[in-house]
Amino acid sequence: MDYSEAIAAVTAPGAPFEMERISVGGAQVNAFKNAPRSLREMLGAQQGDGVFMVYQHEHWTFAETQRSVAALGYVLVDTYGIVKGDRVAIGMRNYPEWVISYTAIVSIGAVAVSLNAWWTADELDYALEDSGASVLIADRERVERSRDACQRLGVRTIGVRGATGVAVDAWDLPLGATLPDAVITPDDDATILYTSGTTGRPKGAVSTHRAVVQSLMAFACRAAVDGLRNPPKGPPKNPTSYILIVPLFHVTGALVMLSTLAGGLKMVVMYKWDPLEALKLIQSERITHFVGVPTQSWDLLECPQFADYDTSSLVSIGGGGAPSPPELVKRVENNFVGRPNIGYGMTETNAYGPGNNGDDYVSHPTSTGRFVPVLELETRDPDGNVLPAGEMGEIWFKGPHLIRGYWNKPEETAETIVDGWLRSGDLGRVDADGFVYVMDRAKDLVLRAGENVYSAEVEAAIYEHPSVYEVAVFGVPHERLGEEVAAVVMARPGMTLTQQDIAAHLTGRLANFKIPSRMHFVQQQLPRNASGKILKRQLRDEFEDVTV
Repeated sequence: MDYSEAIAAVTAPGAPFEMERISVGGAQVNAFKNAPRSLREMLGAQQGDGVFMVYQHEHWTFAETQRSVAALGYVLVDTYGIVKGDRVAIGMRNYPEWVISYTAIVSIGAVAVSLNAWWTADELDYALEDSGASVLIADRERVERSRDACQRLGVRTIGVRGATGVAVDAWDLPLGATLPDAVITPDDDATILYTSGTTGRPKGAVSTHRAVVQSLMAFACRAAVDGLRNPPKGPPKNPTSYILIVPLFHVTGALVMLSTLAGGLKMVVMYKWDPLEALKLIQSERITHFVGVPTQSWDLLECPQFADYDTSSLVSIGGGGAPSPPELVKRVENNFVGRPNIGYGMTETNAYGPGNNGDDYVSHPTSTGRFVPVLELETRDPDGNVLPAGEMGEIWFKGPHLIRGYWNKPEETAETIVDGWLRSGDLGRVDADGFVYVMDRAKDLVLRAGENVYSAEVEAAIYEHPSVYEVAVFGVPHERLGEEVAAVVMARPGMTLTQQDIAAHLTGRLANFKIPSRMHFVQQQLPRNASGKILKRQLRDEFEDVTV
């Protein structure tokens, strides 16, 4: 079955993913007709005593998790007076209590505010004030960092995992309590996720219940399409399970958590990313799905003990969040029983966007794939005109899964969302078969003497060098050319590289103007943010004045 036939089959009238046209914020969009009306409805299904969460030596069943969700929801309403629309913040690393907190908050009609666990005291202060949170649920480290802010703002704090102190309430749940009733509509706010904030203060991306639910349905729809196109050969060898390797406060982490909870699947939670520990868990828990950023798949393959562990249970290896070099696609395909995959989404799209996997990904390794019709996607020129297939432009999204805007930032909202379309800030093209190719962030495009240089293309070529562990390419100012291409490269342990090595490797692969004229070599991993993405802006700032 080809892609269009599979789409037609799963979205036809009467099918599980039947489509309808609805109005969201005044814009007409495609939506899943059978979608639950709220996250409370979607996440409240009783899944019994099967294991839901594994965290270190703890095993949480679905029933135990739901009892804790009901109890915390009761406490928030009865003790803290939380009502529909109130903001409740979560500030902690990957703990089971994060999952329980999020689910309880959205299930009582409040808004879950996800705080970046890497933030400083000043950044936490900003987000707590910006969101207007009335309660913070936090672990010990975040309790200490936010103490002054909570006292200044009058935010009550619930401490988890032994977090105690002045003005901190204990996580003490009445496990027999019933989840309070709540009338929640699809248009009610559900979450605020703060963007990375690489320039200036982060923005709070606000999603409604409809947006999050429709995104989850879109991922399920795509899985149904893949199932029709590549039906399994016999029963699965292992029950479907996911390893959570990215922070829960990141949109990808939340997606994994929500998908597993709603789908009755097992989720193995890592406190923080560690490739060796991940290999141990994949083997011991028979994990089937590995979802992270490309650097984490690369870390897994580069782990010195990789061959010592059994990864044959994995059926899917990949994720999204950044372009994946074709060399990584090849290595995943050749070193795992499972198949490579990638997805292209953003905080502003609740993680959903085009996806690519299996044979399609191997044959189109530079493409982020195709999408199901809940999403409309166009490429446009700087004036907003729609471009034909094959032409490069800014990628625009439309659908019911988009954020409704940025919290308390109408000007930024108006710049990003135009007539129901979300401007991604990414440059790309769509081919005649519907495959989407993301070339670069518009702000990361290197303009060298009038020539466009896409950093992802240059990075992909450098990754083909056998001695390269990781690389970041970006533009730095040049008096005559405007910008020149720069690269920061980390060699694999025990190997050395020079600019001449890289230049010789790229000659014939890339046009001369794309070959970095400035390179810097380091012996440690490149700086990353909490979700594992390489921090190019930090590298640019650090190495802009470095001479070769």
